[in-house]
Amino acid sequence: MTLQEEITRRRTFAVIAHPDAGKTTLTEKLLLFGGAIHVAGAVKSNKIKKGATSDFMEIERQRGISVATSVMGFEYQGRKINILDTPGHEDFAEDTYRTLTAVDSVIIVIDGAKGVESQTRKLMDVCRMRQTPVIVFVNKLDRPCKDPFDLLDEIEKELRIRVRPLSFPISSGDTFKGVYNIYEKNLTLFTSDERQTADASTVEINDLASPELDEYITERYANQLREDTELVEGVYDAFDREAYLRAELAPVFFGSAVNNFGVKELLECFIRIAPSPRPAPTETRIVEPAEAKMTGFVFKIHANMDPNHRDRIAFLKICSGTFERNKNYLHVRSGKQMKFSSPTAFMAEKKSIIDFAYPGDIVGLHDTGNFTIGDTFTEGEKLKFTGIPS
Repeated sequence: MTLQEEITRRRTFAVIAHPDAGKTTLTEKLLLFGGAIHVAGAVKSNKIKKGATSDFMEIERQRGISVATSVMGFEYQGRKINILDTPGHEDFAEDTYRTLTAVDSVIIVIDGAKGVESQTRKLMDVCRMRQTPVIVFVNKLDRPCKDPFDLLDEIEKELRIRVRPLSFPISSGDTFKGVYNIYEKNLTLFTSDERQTADASTVEINDLASPELDEYITERYANQLREDTELVEGVYDAFDREAYLRAELAPVFFGSAVNNFGVKELLECFIRIAPSPRPAPTETRIVEPAEAKMTGFVFKIHANMDPNHRDRIAFLKICSGTFERNKNYLHVRSGKQMKFSSPTAFMAEKKSIIDFAYPGDIVGLHDTGNFTIGDTFTEGEKLKFTGIPS
């Protein structure tokens, strides 16, 4: 594959939310669809002793929250997906702000019962400042939720961005029937048994007027759905991908991550519309991903990832060119040439040594204390990437 093809097939994004909105659960389910894990373990669930894949540090297991950003990569339908799961807890907000410098787009998770919360607003401000495209996932529809239209209004008002629902829920809580995918024009029926695997039943219904719909979800809910979707089409402009990429419009999806519901719709639409790696600003010029020479910056340093060794790992975001193992790169701040014999790629705590990495990828470099956040690596050019909170 050419460098350009590698760039085009990459999607690097972060999942952000207020604590407890279900962010780590959503990340798990995305990994499940990507085939990266085979059983999802909810962070707080005792049914599965496995524990959530992205929460692997001891403190996270004890507190049931994500404190450090985990990086997870997997392949899905020919795309290379890099997810950065961020802590929602405000004690760890700085980590999240830094992570947002390393992603090309964001999925914001909102609790359907609580709506937009304080931390969500703060994180959205950072996305707005950086013009990062966002997709909103309204979660926990298996519990009683606010009216979907009220939620959409609240998201517009509180996050100060236009919205466009691309799926729509049929009721919520005990009477939750499923989600109609407006983007694909099909219906996914809800069957809750805390699905741990990736197979929700989907019914292709291209015409909402068809009496088939009444059979599936009863006449009452079928009529409600027809009214709702008519309202959606009437009130909201058609989805405009360019406006989404300019961060002026947020597509909205509904679902229940813990029941694996609405996640596949989100993922399939995401890989189609989300941006591949974007140009990165430095103090002197803009770096384009397709440039031949490698550039990248350290956006996070993580100590003690491996409990057996007192190691530190620097997370390097590749911005352009191809990163190669055992090749000399200039560490701009110190002026020294460095080469890395064991750069790693991540699947939460599972690390594997890689020979090549491309723009959008996150590479782990073993750090003996030489690196600080914001450090730049190049093939000789003296660059400094901007916008990284140190």
